[in-house]
Amino acid sequence: MNNYIAYKSTLLNFLFENAKEFSKKDIKSYLKHGSVFVNNIVITKYDYALKDNDIVTINRYNKNEKLDIIYEDDDFIAVDKKSGILVVDNDYNTRETLYNMVSEYVKKSNKNNKVFILHRLDKETSGVVVFSKNKELKKMLQEKWNNLVKTRKYIAIVEGKVKNEDILKSYLKENNNHFVYETKEGKLAITEYKKIKESNLYSWVLINLKTGRKNQIRVQFKGINHPIVGDTKYGCKNSNFKRLCLHAYELSFINPINNKKMVFKSPIPKSFQIELKF
Repeated sequence: MNNYIAYKSTLLNFLFENAKEFSKKDIKSYLKHGSVFVNNIVITKYDYALKDNDIVTINRYNKNEKLDIIYEDDDFIAVDKKSGILVVDNDYNTRETLYNMVSEYVKKSNKNNKVFILHRLDKETSGVVVFSKNKELKKMLQEKWNNLVKTRKYIAIVEGKVKNEDILKSYLKENNNHFVYETKEGKLAITEYKKIKESNLYSWVLINLKTGRKNQIRVQFKGINHPIVGDTKYGCKNSNFKRLCLHAYELSFINPINNKKMVFKSPIPKSFQIELKF
């Protein structure tokens, strides 16, 4: 990881002039793949305007085919999870998990290194997952997770034409078969969404979670008769997509160690077939 103190300039020109240890081709590649950060926020625009004393970081893009690293420092590692991979073990899978992949990665530099899970995504959901590198930090974050987390944004494709925007509120409960359903006896779940594109059959929506219940997005969109495309568990019947069309696009939270906001973003999957601008 390489850090630079910036001055007024465009990001690409600044890196060309100051990151001499990298070729211009490599610098463009790092920008393209989300490996350049300004004040801990991923920046991919060549012409991004830097200010005096901005902190620019290059975190080399990981080429491991199984593990895409979004960000890494001494305390955190954020990865881009692929659809179809479990975050942690369940009763049926004890080997091919994201946790095991990340654990193996950090042990390459030191066999005593460890990682700790901060949050989870469903197996078929892709996107940002962040791990801490020490147990104390994990405890600090999880004890105040709802207060420290600032954004949990997702991109989804749902069946039919939804409202331009809405706030979904319901109470969710899980049965013995791990199926989540809406009931007054459940826990409150709140989901905000805004439509960003639609076709005759589908709507593309930007989602902002206000609570973090299991299968929350999937169950609530089923509840308004617009299930997530590809989600046969929760009501999708017809789909031209080979995966669950739900992607964890952005996660941000306050680092309890230094009170700085950390923002992690994952590129929209190409299979979603849309260029999003927001």
